[in-house]
Amino acid sequence: MSIRSFNPPMRTLMGPGPSDVHPRVLAAMARPTIGHLDPAFVGMMDEVKAMLQYAFQTRNHLTMPVSAPGSAGMETCFVNLVEPGDKVVVCVNGVFGGRMKENVDRLGGVPILVENAWGDPVDPNKLEDTLRSHGDARLVAFVHAETSTGARSDAKTLVEIAHRHDCLTIVDAVTSLGGIPMKVDEWGIDAIYSGSQKCLSCTPGLSPVSLNERAIEKIKRRKSPVPSWFLDLTLVMGYWGGSNKRTYHHTAPVNALYGLHEALVMLQEEGLENAWARHEKNYHALRAGVEALGLKFIVREDSRLPQLNAIAVPANIDEAKVRQLLLSDYNLEIGAGLGALAGRIFRVGLMGQTSSMKNVVLFVNALKEVIARLQHSAGRSAAEPPALRA
Repeated sequence: MSIRSFNPPMRTLMGPGPSDVHPRVLAAMARPTIGHLDPAFVGMMDEVKAMLQYAFQTRNHLTMPVSAPGSAGMETCFVNLVEPGDKVVVCVNGVFGGRMKENVDRLGGVPILVENAWGDPVDPNKLEDTLRSHGDARLVAFVHAETSTGARSDAKTLVEIAHRHDCLTIVDAVTSLGGIPMKVDEWGIDAIYSGSQKCLSCTPGLSPVSLNERAIEKIKRRKSPVPSWFLDLTLVMGYWGGSNKRTYHHTAPVNALYGLHEALVMLQEEGLENAWARHEKNYHALRAGVEALGLKFIVREDSRLPQLNAIAVPANIDEAKVRQLLLSDYNLEIGAGLGALAGRIFRVGLMGQTSSMKNVVLFVNALKEVIARLQHSAGRSAAEPPALRA
């Protein structure tokens, strides 16, 4: 058997993640590897922390990238903050709220569900009612930007409600960080996690997290050890703590962190508010193009994510075939629906470097051509508006 070097095809990534990675980030990752305790690398770690604080809009000392994907960032928050018997209110409006509930179950906590229809934001009134009925709950967990549906919840309001009931909050910002306003300190978020591969436009494999002093105090008061050695923040912070003397914990992914550093430099150069505005502007262009084709979004206008769009599949159109043709004929990747929405939606990402007018035009024109081709092959008029069959 003779296996040669792998050379991936050039794609345009307009799915739910990863997003396109800028050549500057890829070039940064190709720089010489140095030791993870090298003074030069330690200095870069401090810069990564400072730039993540900017991205999260926080001064939290405990702000760092976990050396694993966003799912590990999620587990980091839960394994450190949830103990056996803890009642945790989990707001579920899609796949990733469900994963939060699974974390609570596995840690021996007691999940109290606030269930919302997929495609809807979390209902603040439902959260309020649930907390009134469960006065002994001490944690509230919810997804800010639900990647499975493209719905945005009102994080500021949900945190305010949780705090009124003496609960800490865990927030999933995997798809929101860098794409829409996210103000950790102003909104009072206690623990938050994200991913490197979405609106930050880095490669997959790192998970920024940030915890405030209230969350740290809860960790310090634990009655039982954190059940994960690798994700125990009391140990990891010895390495990411910010002093010149670092305690060895694990071998950090050196070159991946070069890439995150460069991606965060680029975010600073653009400006956080400018990045938010760019995502919003390109969403409006996408919406105009999609609606001109007669297609519909499943999330109401005031709760849509500009960076992740869930578009209803027209009736009698094979959504898997559409995605296959986009990939094979246009080198264009979009995402499928998950769970209850499998086969019913396209998930179209405009995240990070992918969020550009060029990509909007590419997608709308390619989608129009592919749907027309499938209609024609099925004996329908290519001029028939898809909305007539939606």
